[in-house]
Amino acid sequence: MVAGSNAALTAENPGLEKVLLGIGWDVIPSRGPQAELVPMVIMCGKDGRALSDDHLVFFNQIASPDGSISFAGSEDQEQIDVDLNRVPESVSKIAVLLYVDPDVRGPGTFAPVKNAYLRVATDSNRELLRFTVPRGNLDKINAMILGELYRHAGGWKFRALGQGYENGLAAVAADFKLKL
Repeated sequence: MVAGSNAALTAENPGLEKVLLGIGWDVIPSRGPQAELVPMVIMCGKDGRALSDDHLVFFNQIASPDGSISFAGSEDQEQIDVDLNRVPESVSKIAVLLYVDPDVRGPGTFAPVKNAYLRVATDSNRELLRFTVPRGNLDKINAMILGELYRHAGGWKFRALGQGYENGLAAVAADFKLKL
């Protein structure tokens, strides 16, 4: 997939109830501190904003309040399992992000990150699609929306994004109306 493209998940895969979101990347070795990447999922309403601060799934909250989304498995560096049938009707989209943790090794960027990807697979790990983030100029980017699952015509679709933020979690919080 390329940035901006969409794919029908449930329409093209009848009976699809659960998906695995696999996230992976490589970091170019350096003598200085390495970027520590952290995945995060935000459950959003029709307005595109987070339903609440509790509707985040990340290392401190590894499952959504309703249990439909959770960090699990080890197929990739990070794996998020989504039970599409259990996602509350109030959730219109599920944004999948990756950010550089500023608390681990100080401020960092995606500059040393290469081969970052988000893949969508069945719960039996059959890959349905893969989005590899274009390298481009990532020197100032420290958070990124990789893609999103979203409801469409009674089913689920996926959109590849690769949208970067120069102001990290503060910019993500402002866009999604979160109190991070």
